[in-house]
Amino acid sequence: MTLTDWPRSAAEPDPDSASPAAASGTPKPVSQTPGTVSETAAFVSETESGTGTKPSPARLTGTQKWTAGAIVAAALALAGIGLYLSFEHVAQFAFTKLRFGSLGKGQLFAVGVDVGIMVMIAVDLLMAWLKRPISWIRYPVWLLTGATVVLNAASGAPAGAWKLLDYVAAGAHGVVPVLFITVVELGRTAIDRVVRPEQAERDSIPWLRWVLAPVATARIFRRMRLWGVTSYPEMIRRDQELIAYEQWLKRKYNGDISEASEDELLPMKMAPYGYTVEQALAMPDEQEQAAQEREEEAERRRLAAETRSEIAKAESEAERLRAKGRVELVQAEVDGQTGQARAHARAQVSAAERAAELEQQALDNAVVAEARAREAEAERKAAQERRAAAAADLEKAELERKAAEQRKAAAEADKVAAAEAGAIETERIALARRTAAAADLEAAELEHQAAQKRKEAAEADRVAEAEAQAIETQAIAEARQAAAEADRRAAETEKAAAETRRAAAEADRKKAEEERLKASALADIARSQKEAAEAERAAAETRQAAAEIERRAVEIEDAAKLTPRERAVRKVARMAFAAGAVFVGLEADGIHRELCRAVSIAHVQREFDVSSTDTASKYRQEAAALIADGYRPQQ
Repeated sequence: MTLTDWPRSAAEPDPDSASPAAASGTPKPVSQTPGTVSETAAFVSETESGTGTKPSPARLTGTQKWTAGAIVAAALALAGIGLYLSFEHVAQFAFTKLRFGSLGKGQLFAVGVDVGIMVMIAVDLLMAWLKRPISWIRYPVWLLTGATVVLNAASGAPAGAWKLLDYVAAGAHGVVPVLFITVVELGRTAIDRVVRPEQAERDSIPWLRWVLAPVATARIFRRMRLWGVTSYPEMIRRDQELIAYEQWLKRKYNGDISEASEDELLPMKMAPYGYTVEQALAMPDEQEQAAQEREEEAERRRLAAETRSEIAKAESEAERLRAKGRVELVQAEVDGQTGQARAHARAQVSAAERAAELEQQALDNAVVAEARAREAEAERKAAQERRAAAAADLEKAELERKAAEQRKAAAEADKVAAAEAGAIETERIALARRTAAAADLEAAELEHQAAQKRKEAAEADRVAEAEAQAIETQAIAEARQAAAEADRRAAETEKAAAETRRAAAEADRKKAEEERLKASALADIARSQKEAAEAERAAAETRQAAAEIERRAVEIEDAAKLTPRERAVRKVARMAFAAGAVFVGLEADGIHRELCRAVSIAHVQREFDVSSTDTASKYRQEAAALIADGYRPQQ
């Protein structure tokens, strides 16, 4: 038999009664007792309280309005009668007995007391009508009314010894004030029930119980008033349950309740604070469950913080990649614009260089033309000199020809002489002479040809000089300069066009390169986003799997009704298995060492928010013992 399996003998709970706010949400009592007790209590409660459970209609009918008006008129008449009777007696008594000095002052005292009572009653009724009642204002009204009753009774007291009729007379003087305050309280309660029909009614305790059990009844009254229990049957049921539970403990421990545990004694300790037996017995489990929920909430917050941190890291990495892609895109655009500007600059520089080159070429052409003119002049002078030399050569050739003719004549003469002196010259000498004559003849012929060629060269030089003079005129020079300028401009245009085409081709290439870099950057961003999403999905699946394992473990632990310490020990064991610890084939010491290797004391302290290393070490020792007994997370 478990702790909560104790005999029930109390009455059924009243469904309309409210439990203390501190123990709300507890399981419904399951006590089963004879219905006669509850029915009798309910009957007595209803009889004594004089109220039903159904609220009255919000609006009054015509008859009810007339009745309410008549009641108010009668109450006002009663108030007027009471004030009239009380005024004269209290004023006279205040003048004669209370030493007010004069009858006028005594009358003012009586008027002040009555007016004060009426003002406070009017304020009390008005605030009750406005659903804002002032509870403490009733007590000064009761005090002043009691003072009025005492003064009225004292005004009718005899001067000498008291007789029975004197007591009746003194009491008669206080009847009207008591009746008036009773009517006022009745009216206030009626107004409160009309304007606040949903307010729970408080049952009254039967007067017979006050007579038969005053001490126990006073205890019940105190608990009803302190802890807001409005149902008298509910309070009786709680008291009966407590008595039955105490008797059960006595039977369990042979009359010595001191042997019971702290949890078993909770109903007796918590009864003065409005707790039922069920609520008191459920307190440890509820507190442990609340502590476990706080730990789970802290764990959820920690996991949520880790998840947010991972998401922030992934978003930061994606943002970094996107920023890198944008930087590369901007760099590509800047490089393209810079390349295009450089191409234009190079084209302009090339054009300027070409213009300078053409200008230098034109200048060189002018210098060359001038040099050619000077050279032609020099050649003309040289031609003149060559003509003079040719003329000299011609004269020399003529002289040589004449000499040759003379030598030929001499040779003929020699020949004749040789013929004449044939006996003297030998054949060798003749041959030598003939050879020498042939050589001389050939030399003369060559001299003649050279002279002829020199003459022709001199003529050619003269013709060339004439042609050079004819060509090298100013018009020809200007024409050549214009042609050179046209060639330069055409060359510049062609070069500029070529540079433009090359710059356009370079710009197109840069643009294509920029497009490629942009596409690559976008692809990198998309890939990084996809990788971040995949990482987030994998992390979410991992967290979901871990949460599912933890949830199943918690459900199993809830079903086993484990204590918080047992839950913590099992969680340490699960942490060891999750860390990859292997306990197969190990003894108790080996299991403890393997668990200590997998789960550190700092990890246990951080996981369970404990500052004591001894507590964390004990958690690990108990977890090792639990694993040695065969515990596995699937169990």
